[in-house]
Amino acid sequence: MSTLIKPGAERRLKNHSSFGQAVRNSLTMAYRGLLKIKRTPEQLFDVTLQPIIFTLMFTYIFGGAISGDVINYLPVIIPGILVQTVITTSIVTGVQLREDMEKGVFDRFKSLPISRIAPLAGALLADTVRYTIATVLTFIMGYLMGFRPEGGIGYVAIAAVLVIGCSWAISWIFAFFGVIARTASSVQGISMIVLFPITFLSNAFVPVNTMPDWLRWFATINPISHLVTAVRDLVNNGTMGSDLLYSLIGAAVVVAIFAPITVRAYMRHT
Repeated sequence: MSTLIKPGAERRLKNHSSFGQAVRNSLTMAYRGLLKIKRTPEQLFDVTLQPIIFTLMFTYIFGGAISGDVINYLPVIIPGILVQTVITTSIVTGVQLREDMEKGVFDRFKSLPISRIAPLAGALLADTVRYTIATVLTFIMGYLMGFRPEGGIGYVAIAAVLVIGCSWAISWIFAFFGVIARTASSVQGISMIVLFPITFLSNAFVPVNTMPDWLRWFATINPISHLVTAVRDLVNNGTMGSDLLYSLIGAAVVVAIFAPITVRAYMRHT
């Protein structure tokens, strides 16, 4: 039967079969990641408690000083808290990846008849559930405090997908740190050093025009500021501006750069 298939067609069938196996194995590994969350629910403390604590803390500390009262500050702070919380959650991808590699889990995976890329892809897919939980809880917390998105539920959903997608793109950066770093604690330390300045030195919590000139310049070009503005336009006004486009382009650039080098480093280290 195989002699009736042309060599080129046979290669295409083999590639298609390999791709299909990689997808199936990746979904299986993603399911494994969800089972880990089910068995150790404390892994969700950061995505469940952080949105609640940060929303309450920042709203009542900065609300009166920046917007006059809490209600007027909510349309400003909820998109900022959403972006900051969900993107910070993406650090866990690299930390857990490093922990699994330290424990020899990936060495055991190599002995199985599965695609080598599946454990990495599965981990990245499973973490989108964490981003979704953090996103939903942030909006719920804002609603309980009096936030009413003028854009409507449709634009809120678009904003949620945008933040989750951008966080997934950024998780490739931390996955790269997880592959090349020596310990899980070093992954977390490096990630915090990278992430905290770009999240706090943005327009997420305060207007850019209140900052010194040198800091205002950085906050204006900061990719986090573009993402926060895009979310504010969607949930508060029901509009899609240039910041949405910049955020999508930025996410695509991050994936285009870090996905190949992460996969290459992962293949080399496993």
